[in-house]
Amino acid sequence: MANFIYNRQVQFAETDMGGIVHFSSFFRYMEEAEHHFLQSLGLSVVMYLDGKKIGMPRVSAKCDFHHPARFQDTLQIFVKLHKLGTSSLSYAIDVKKGEILLATGNIVAVLCELNDQLPPKSIPIPMAMRDLLIGGTVG
Repeated sequence: MANFIYNRQVQFAETDMGGIVHFSSFFRYMEEAEHHFLQSLGLSVVMYLDGKKIGMPRVSAKCDFHHPARFQDTLQIFVKLHKLGTSSLSYAIDVKKGEILLATGNIVAVLCELNDQLPPKSIPIPMAMRDLLIGGTVG
């Protein structure tokens, strides 16, 4: 399955009074890396397919913390498409600073048709999108 690496620097606003990255920032890092992964394939978390607006809302997000990150640390966020279901995508994510594993996470998203008047409705992932996701890229 596809693998992707996203690099970013920790910003001051992402830290707490002790200068350590606040736990909630790791969820933003994972989402940011997922967006960049999809963009590298010409996809997005919100796009149009056959004239219909589709998106990939998250149905699960988990993060385990192993070591702290601090202001101005350069992080590498490794995104691996772990599982591709009928309508779902499951990512395994590692956040590292050099060789140090800071956090491990998982995100599950479901491809849905989006309508402002109705709740999101899951739809099967089209074959062309599957081919892109399985082929993947390294950033």
